[in-house]
Amino acid sequence: MRRLTKTDKNLSDARISGWRTIRKVAPYLWPQGQNWVKWRVSLALLMLFVAKIVAVASPLLYKWAVDRLGGDSSGPAMLMALGAVGLTVAYGLARLGNIGFQQLRDVVFAKVGQRALRMLALETFQHIHRLSMRYHITRKTGGLSRIIERGVKGVDFLLRFLLFSIGPLVLELLMIAAVLFFLFDVWYLAVVVLTIALYVWFTFAVTEWRVKIRKEMNDQDTDANQKAIDSLLNFETVKYFGAEGWEAARYDRAMERYEAAALKTSYSLAFLNFGQGFLITAGLVIVMVMAAVGVQNGALTVGDFVMVNAYMIQITMPLNFLGTVYREIRQALVDMGEMFDLLEQPAEVVDRPGARPLEVRGGEVVLDDVHFAYEADRAILRGVSLRVGPGETVAIVGSSGSGKSTIGRLLFRFYDVTTGALRIDGQDIREVTQESLHAQIGVVPQDTVLFNDTILYNIAYGRAGASREDIEAAAKAAKIHDFVQSLPQGYDTAVGERGLKLSGGEKQRVGIARTLLKNPPILLLDEATSALDTQTEMEIQAELKAMGQGRSVITIAHRLSTIADADLIVVLEEGVIVEQGRHDDLLARGGRYAHLWLRQQEGEDEAQVAAQ
Repeated sequence: MRRLTKTDKNLSDARISGWRTIRKVAPYLWPQGQNWVKWRVSLALLMLFVAKIVAVASPLLYKWAVDRLGGDSSGPAMLMALGAVGLTVAYGLARLGNIGFQQLRDVVFAKVGQRALRMLALETFQHIHRLSMRYHITRKTGGLSRIIERGVKGVDFLLRFLLFSIGPLVLELLMIAAVLFFLFDVWYLAVVVLTIALYVWFTFAVTEWRVKIRKEMNDQDTDANQKAIDSLLNFETVKYFGAEGWEAARYDRAMERYEAAALKTSYSLAFLNFGQGFLITAGLVIVMVMAAVGVQNGALTVGDFVMVNAYMIQITMPLNFLGTVYREIRQALVDMGEMFDLLEQPAEVVDRPGARPLEVRGGEVVLDDVHFAYEADRAILRGVSLRVGPGETVAIVGSSGSGKSTIGRLLFRFYDVTTGALRIDGQDIREVTQESLHAQIGVVPQDTVLFNDTILYNIAYGRAGASREDIEAAAKAAKIHDFVQSLPQGYDTAVGERGLKLSGGEKQRVGIARTLLKNPPILLLDEATSALDTQTEMEIQAELKAMGQGRSVITIAHRLSTIADADLIVVLEEGVIVEQGRHDDLLARGGRYAHLWLRQQEGEDEAQVAAQ
């Protein structure tokens, strides 16, 4: 299997290797310890072999039937005794047997193929979730979904056609070549071999050229799909700015590029089909002329002429199929190559060998001289040291870009610190399993994103296996139970894509209920109310305060009025702690916190005057 040329690149700009892809698929067909899979594959291959033997024998029965009709009884005496009618029936049964064995082969193999598809799709899905936040924020969700969709379809095609088309075709061609050599002479074999060689060379050469065009078409398809998904996900924004025309034009430009690539694909396909037809027809005519001359000279019978014609047609049909199969296999390898590149994308944050589960005793969180940068030349945190005592509430404030939210991402281990350490109850979070770390931390983000499912499902997401009573108790604590009960479908109400059917306050309450159901000892509130109106914020603040009772709470705040009663307030600027203390102490100092407080108070006063 040749590599695609340098211009045929996948989404990661790595050259696509057909053999690499096939090697990765092979274990799904012959897995260790799965004897039932091996048994099914072996039985399917046996059915395939029997089907090909029957297929190659069929023209011989056809020849003997024709000769018997012409009065020539040369051939196996047992078969000649059947007569022309009997031989014709035998020929029909042989053709039926060929079809039967092929269908039996497909039935036996179907479970193996579907199992391989499911396992590969699951592995890809799990791997995507293991990839780091850095990877996901730089990739397009629509593009990823397209890669997975095409990759899984490519595996399906490869499993069915590589195993049951290319291999059987080669076997059938070898058998027919042997028959032509032994029953006729070497010149028949030479013409057939030359025809096949030219056909395969032409098909492969043109198809390699077409793969480049198909790759371009795929890229344009992915781009158009991504633009459509991005526009639909931002439906409200499009409406706010009256940008329907702009979005339609943007999508149409992408589809125009796809159309141009698709036309190139169609034109090149026409050229390929004509070239293949010319080569096959030339070979067929030459062999038939040779057989006709043999009949005229008395060296061959009419049955031989018919048999040669039957074999050439038998060769022609799979060779025509080979062109289609090869094109699809090459495209499948491109699609699968992209998916396997995705699988080979290393996870940035991984559990260390021997990592143990996190044991939370009191919930103390310590940042010890933490440095961090998303990119090497752009430091975000520079030597941050901070302690959140068990059961304490620590608020982190500062201007936009100061590194507040980054601390939350490091705590949840979306990223690892560059230098320094982040510990929970004395345990470096890099030394514990991510699963146990995530289980001990509850997060209420600025914008709670909900699944396109019911309110019940979204709250229950906080803890697998939670009872209906536990879910409703969490909803009551989050002050959303009464609202849910007032809905016609209650907890079975669908929230829509990303929760768009609910208001901002309702979504936040669902998010709070979900986190309450999780019942974590450590709580991270990442600007949990900054996107809400003042009245809704005041209502939810009470719920958040109740939620934090008995837990270690880190609040990343935008509005300072919401954290005035925190045990400790930390002021972060340009990745450095410039002040820390309680609210009254910081105001008395007249420093950075006091300046931020005064500026916000003046802004709120102006807003109240404007509202009057």
